[in-house]
Amino acid sequence: MSVGIVGYGAYVPRFRIKTGEIARVWGKDGSEIAEGLGVFSKAVADSDEDTVTISVEAARNALARAGINPAEIGALFVGSESHPYAVKPTGTIVAEALGVSQSLFLADYEFACKAGTAAIQTCYAFVKAGECKYGLAIGADTAQGQPGDALEYTAASGGAAFVIGKEPLAEIEGTYSFTTDTTDFWRRDQRKYPSHGHRFTGEPAYFTHVAGATRGLMEKLGLKSSDFDWAVFHMPNAKFPQKAFKQFGIPQEKFAPGLVVTELGNSYSGSSIVGLTAILDVAKPGQRILLTSYGSGAGGDSFSLKVTDKILERRNKAPSTKWYFDRKQYVDYGTYVKMRGKLAR
Repeated sequence: MSVGIVGYGAYVPRFRIKTGEIARVWGKDGSEIAEGLGVFSKAVADSDEDTVTISVEAARNALARAGINPAEIGALFVGSESHPYAVKPTGTIVAEALGVSQSLFLADYEFACKAGTAAIQTCYAFVKAGECKYGLAIGADTAQGQPGDALEYTAASGGAAFVIGKEPLAEIEGTYSFTTDTTDFWRRDQRKYPSHGHRFTGEPAYFTHVAGATRGLMEKLGLKSSDFDWAVFHMPNAKFPQKAFKQFGIPQEKFAPGLVVTELGNSYSGSSIVGLTAILDVAKPGQRILLTSYGSGAGGDSFSLKVTDKILERRNKAPSTKWYFDRKQYVDYGTYVKMRGKLAR
């Protein structure tokens, strides 16, 4: 019996800050920056939101679509670059809030922006091996960029969750990973903000790993880009995935709906998989989806998913990802600084 996504859900905070507002504070040309990145606003977690609360909300939506008892979850993995505790797992809090069984395989994952897809791979392997009936994979972040740094324009908040099991609404046909030690983005212990290699984050980092994972998946499964009806790559900005799509000859109409990064920014571990939830909201039975994540450090995970008829009966059991896109409230830079705790006291 096939294994794949039984239920899915996203969560995006309602607050947004426009790229132009950040640029205004630092004396930059907001229009030029927004156009250059292809990002016009980003999602901002409120002062009482963190990776835990985002994970719980996304997981509740996934469980609602799956239509299962949370006690049936036998494995839970939370991927994030912004776990709220240095020593104490995020996953235990999430499991308790959801009412998941205490007989549980559980771990927190860190691999920058691909920690969420690594969680999906682990749940997929556990279910296929018969170690549990259902696994819950989550990718969520409240990403931070140092004030005035280029990352501040895109580092955002959001997440997605997936119940993995048999009789899926989207079968995982296969997965492939490509990994190297390429340092393009990092955050040392006890440092609040990450550092990055500027333009080095492009060709030797993002594009090499996205291409390596995607090409490896296609060769493994005997597929080509024309076999896919939808595609989503990790979205640190809008320009990188668009360029990567062109390298594989993927036409614009196959992009994740609206290239979610343009409005929500880069939610790190939630980036590519929030895009996947937006696709699942509109995909039709029989269509094939290409998903490729990227995590600094560095690596990429690629998946081929085939949508089944079960999508029709489960899709409307939770709010759509677009619903979260549309419920937005813009804040100014001062409010944003206060909400994200950027002023030390």
